[in-house]
Amino acid sequence: WYQRRVRGSHLRLILYTYSNMSSGWQSYVDTNLVGTGLVSVAAIVGHDGSVWASSNGFKVSADEAKKLLAGFADPGPLRASGLFIAGEKYLVLKADDRSIYGKKGTGGVVTVKTGQSILIGIYNEKIQPGQCANVVEKLADYLIESGY
Repeated sequence: WYQRRVRGSHLRLILYTYSNMSSGWQSYVDTNLVGTGLVSVAAIVGHDGSVWASSNGFKVSADEAKKLLAGFADPGPLRASGLFIAGEKYLVLKADDRSIYGKKGTGGVVTVKTGQSILIGIYNEKIQPGQCANVVEKLADYLIESGY
């Protein structure tokens, strides 16, 4: 993508870069998480609570993302009142400074913090929790190695 006009070209370049970066994050959700068949729906959120990418209809609020981020430093409140993701409440099973896992019925959630983002993967009753965790954790390892 190239514009010969100098006026406004910086804005066009920024918008182009942002749209490519945004679609790149979406491909991580669509291909590397949900596309494996081992994650039902997923999202990638920033440490500021902004949603970088998510599955269709899977809406993680900024408040939920911020509480999740706080839970990596102090899991006590999440253990006491549950982890809320996209309006659903999960019982916290594991929480440390890298990963928080939760369960709801026969499904659950795997969240992993990277340097700049949090990966969120939801699994249903047809998916084994360990399979989902493996997929989300491996993508997190890749993003951490890449500086994200």
